[in-house]
Amino acid sequence: MSKHIIRLPEGFILGAAASAWQTEGWSGKKAGQDSYLDAWYQQDRHVWHNGYGPAVATDFINRFREDVALMKAAGLTHYRTSINWSRFLTDYENAVVDEEYAAYYDQLIDEMQRQGIELMLCLEHYELPLQLLEAYGGWQSKHVVELFTRYVEKVFARYAGKVTRWFVFNEPIVVQTRVYLDAIRWPYEQNTHKWMQWNHHKNLATAKVVKLFRQQGYAGTIGTILNPEVTYPRSSAAHDVKAAQRYDLFYNRVFLDPAIKGSYPAELLQLLAKHDVQWDATEEELAIIAANTVDEVGLNLYYPHRVKAPSRAWHPETPFHPAFYYEHFELPGRRMNSSRGWEIQPRIVFDMAQRMKEEYGNLPWFVAESGMGIENEAQFKNPQGEIQDDYRINFIAEHLYQAVRAREAGSNCLGYMLWAFTDNVSPMNAFKNRYGLIEIDLDNQRQRRMKKSAHWFRQLRDSQQLTLNIDDDAK
Repeated sequence: MSKHIIRLPEGFILGAAASAWQTEGWSGKKAGQDSYLDAWYQQDRHVWHNGYGPAVATDFINRFREDVALMKAAGLTHYRTSINWSRFLTDYENAVVDEEYAAYYDQLIDEMQRQGIELMLCLEHYELPLQLLEAYGGWQSKHVVELFTRYVEKVFARYAGKVTRWFVFNEPIVVQTRVYLDAIRWPYEQNTHKWMQWNHHKNLATAKVVKLFRQQGYAGTIGTILNPEVTYPRSSAAHDVKAAQRYDLFYNRVFLDPAIKGSYPAELLQLLAKHDVQWDATEEELAIIAANTVDEVGLNLYYPHRVKAPSRAWHPETPFHPAFYYEHFELPGRRMNSSRGWEIQPRIVFDMAQRMKEEYGNLPWFVAESGMGIENEAQFKNPQGEIQDDYRINFIAEHLYQAVRAREAGSNCLGYMLWAFTDNVSPMNAFKNRYGLIEIDLDNQRQRRMKKSAHWFRQLRDSQQLTLNIDDDAK
C-alpha cells in the first residue's frame, strides 16, 4: 500500500450532476407536458424498482433552496442539471414558454449564484416531449430538430445572460439504443434504421444549437455531454482488436467525431451502407455539422467495456445490429461493484484523457459523471444515522486521481463531477442503487442527510489536496 498526496490544479472543477426529470418531480406539471420518461413510467410502472419513478423524484422543484445549501456544505464548485423541454413549453410547435416553470429556473439560478456555485445547464437529458414522440416519432423527424431549436432559442433568450456553461445533450445515444437497438425499454421496437436516424438528428441538433449560440454572441461556452464506453479488446489478437474498434465506431465515435471533428468516421458510413442501414442525411446537414463543432465536452465515465470477436455466425433472419461485430467479454478476476454489476477500473479516466489529447485535438473536457451506486446503504449507517460510505470515498479518490494525473500528462482535463449530488431516480433502477453524497430518506418524507462522503468532498475542496492509498504492494 502506497500513500499518494496530490495537489489539485488551480480552478479544477469539483462538482456533481443530476437531471431535471430525475430530481424535480411532477409538482406543478400541466396536462400535456409529459416527457418520454413520464410516459414510459406510466406505461410500465412495474419495471421500475419498487414502483418509484419521476413523479416525486427528490422533489427538487420545491426543495431546491435546501439542496443548494447542501451543495455549498458539501463543497461543490459546480452543479449540472437539465431544463426539462417537456415542461419548459406549453406549446411545442410555437415555443410558448410555461412562465411558472421558467420562473422556477430564474429562482434556482439566483439561489446558486447567491451561494457561489456555478450552474451548468443541459438542454436535453432524455426529456423529449411525449407529444413529439407520438406525432412525429421523436428524433426520427427533422421537424423535431427544428422544434428543439425553437425551444433552445427561448431558453437562451431567458437565461444566457446568467448561465455561461451550456450543453446540448446528455448521453444522446442512450434512449434510441435502449429502445431501437436493444428493445429493452418502452416502446420496444428493434429498428436499427431508426436508431441511426435518431443519432444523426441529435448530431444535427447539436450543431444547430452551437450555431445559434455563436450567432447570437452569447458569452460562455457551448458543448455537449457524451458517454463514451472506454473499450478494451479481450486480447491483442487482430480479431479481438477489430471487434473493439467496431464497437467504438458504433457507440462512441458516432457522436464523438461529429461533435469534435465535424464529420462521421468514414468506416462507420461504409459499414452502415454495407448492412443497408437506411437513414437520411443531406449534404446541407453534413455541412452544418462540419461548421459547428463544440467548445468543450463532458464525458460520463463509469466502467470499462470489454469485447471479443464474435464466436457464432449471425442469424440470417435477425436484422443488423452492431453486435454482428462483437461479443461482450467479462475479464476474469475483475474488481466489481456487485450492487450495480459494473467493473471498477479507474484507469478508464486516464486512457480516455490520452485519447482526447491524441485523437481529438486536446479539446477542453471534464469528467461529467462518475460514481458508485450501492444497494441498501442503510446497512452502513453509524449509531448517529450517518451513512459511512468509505467505498464511495475510495471510488471518487481513485478516479479523481486519474483525472489529475491526466492533466499533469498534458490532457486538457478541466475537472471531475460526481454522479450524483443526492440519491435520485434512475431508469428502472429507481432508488435501488444510491449514488449521492446526500441521502434521500424515502421512509421519512425524503429527508436529506449528508453522508460521510459529503464531508470528505468538502474537505477535499477546501484543502485542494487529494490523499489516497493505492494497493500496489507485492504480497
